[in-house]
Amino acid sequence: MKRPGSAGHSVSRQCWALASLAVITPAGFYSKFYSGPGAFWANNSFAGALYVAFWCLAAFLFWPRRNPAWIAAIVLTATCALEFLQLWHPPALQAVRGHFLGAAILGTTFVWSDFPYYFLGAALGWLVMRAISARCAV
Repeated sequence: MKRPGSAGHSVSRQCWALASLAVITPAGFYSKFYSGPGAFWANNSFAGALYVAFWCLAAFLFWPRRNPAWIAAIVLTATCALEFLQLWHPPALQAVRGHFLGAAILGTTFVWSDFPYYFLGAALGWLVMRAISARCAV
């Protein structure tokens, strides 16, 4: 049996984080391209929750021993800062936002209603990271 502080413990957390990312990444991209009922909501609101959860899990992949609440708080803060950054339109940022990946990461339009979805995504990310941590604590 591996001790919680052993190297195998972190590898196990990282494997679970990768598996979680393998699920949430295609779901996030799908939500941006979904065209069925509720497409506007899926493309513009729910995608924000998946975006924040993705970054929580990505951070957890690199810092598996960090407190999940700390990671979720940092990602939530950064995401909210990026939302406010959308109010600023210098040419360099506009050029980055002109490409799909730049627009997906930085966003293009400030919307107050995105914030609840960011909090939802941070909560979802925290729950998954906490579940992984609990599963790998044995």
